Amino acid sequence: MDRTQKEEMVTFLKGVFGTSASVVVVRNRGLNVAEMSDLRGKMREQGATLKVAKNRLARLALEGTKIEGLGDHLNGATVLGYSEDVVAAAKVLVNYAKDNEKIEIVGGTMESTILDESGVKTLAALPGLDELRGKIVGLLQAPAGKLASITQAPAGQLAHVFSAYGMQG
Repeated sequence: MDRTQKEEMVTFLKGVFGTSASVVVVRNRGLNVAEMSDLRGKMREQGATLKVAKNRLARLALEGTKIEGLGDHLNGATVLGYSEDVVAAAKVLVNYAKDNEKIEIVGGTMESTILDESGVKTLAALPGLDELRGKIVGLLQAPAGKLASITQAPAGQLAHVFSAYGMQG
């Protein structure tokens, strides 16, 4: 990389660190091209991105940001996963790390909070934004459904009573 490419990478990473809701740092222990492509595809499906960046450039991009402490996790062959959904990147990377020992969770961030490995795993266990939206919609619909069944029940019971009287007489 020449100087202008490095400056562009630092600028790009500053934008990533400034706009992403979460960033996860993983250590690459020998993923081949096919495995890396598979991981990138899984990340893309969940609305997250995977970026390989030089640690020195990433540390420069972190300077002056609210997540500057993330630079402590940038040692060795690291890869950055990030997303606008707080749990998307963590969820994909933690699940992938369970099945593949060539990748190791190192740490990450959630908004301005620096997380260690266990913090990232805890974050990955949380429901995603779409799951939460579904639960909220379900909670909002449940009272309406219950109200409808309650208001219909007395009319149905009256119909059964009238039917029983009609059969008797």
